[in-house]
Amino acid sequence: MSRRGAWLAVLLLVSAAPVAAQQTHILVITGLSGDPAYAEEFHQWATTLIDAATDRYALPAENVIYLAEKTELDPVRIGDRSTRENVERAFGTIAERAQPNDHVLVLLIGHGSYSNGESRFNLPGRDLTAQDYARLLEGLGSQQVAFVNAATASGGFIEVLSGEGRTVVTATRSGGQWVATVFGGYFVEAFADGEEESDQNKDGRVSVLEAFEYAVAQVARVYESDGRLQTEHALLDDNGDGEGTREPDPLVTATDGAMARTIFISAGDGAGIVGLPDDPALRALYQQRLEFQEQVEALQTIRGGTDPARYAAEMETLLVAMALKSREIRAMEDAAAEPPR
Repeated sequence: MSRRGAWLAVLLLVSAAPVAAQQTHILVITGLSGDPAYAEEFHQWATTLIDAATDRYALPAENVIYLAEKTELDPVRIGDRSTRENVERAFGTIAERAQPNDHVLVLLIGHGSYSNGESRFNLPGRDLTAQDYARLLEGLGSQQVAFVNAATASGGFIEVLSGEGRTVVTATRSGGQWVATVFGGYFVEAFADGEEESDQNKDGRVSVLEAFEYAVAQVARVYESDGRLQTEHALLDDNGDGEGTREPDPLVTATDGAMARTIFISAGDGAGIVGLPDDPALRALYQQRLEFQEQVEALQTIRGGTDPARYAAEMETLLVAMALKSREIRAMEDAAAEPPR
């Protein structure tokens, strides 16, 4: 990317609609288990994410669709069986509901397969291939999509699904890694009990990038502590080049991580962000400061590809705006803390 192109890209990021105003839509699919123990584990992972989204991040229940192999495990939360037809219908429902620039998180939990150059996610009945999911994602062209395939043999999904506006995460680096994975459990844990550690920048929420990095670290720790050879190596791609990486760096121009860093579970009004006050006026100031922080992070992603003087000037403008907003917040908080006369 040229310097001019990189600068135009960051201007689009900085001037875009605030992330806090965007809603998240979640589709969780647990596939063919093959064993009751796997069915229970897959359900636990699915509900960990769903409960975190609805309870911790205040996401409306109607923004979540859960399809599973065994609906009897949780008839209340499981909307339907995870058949090919129901999965296709769920994508259509989200495409109708989601507004432009909303975020869509798709999570596949289960087993996958790879044969004759084709990657699949195993479902009860006919499977869906990576090419099938690519077709379904075409209906979400105006949304930012995070597609997480936590299944075995998932690596082949990256090349097929990679594209503009998409973050693609796989639990394995190839279709040949077929041993049962644990990546999915730690990925969802990042939004729940693991949030204190996974929220690296301590902004009160967990991005897809932070969840990925947390899960990668936890998977490596588990294999090492068990003395086992690691048989799963997760990848992330969000720059559309069809190649995933294990070490995304959003601060390096044109590498993976910049988009995943900006995708969160959000109810659209700042709900669920730790530290936001209840007072509407004060809450609005906190959200405005958070938006400036997001713009700073967006600018940092293209630091190496822009004119240094323009970068410094834009960064100074944003940092001054953040400082002034912090001053407003302190003044309002001090005024609220004064005893009544």
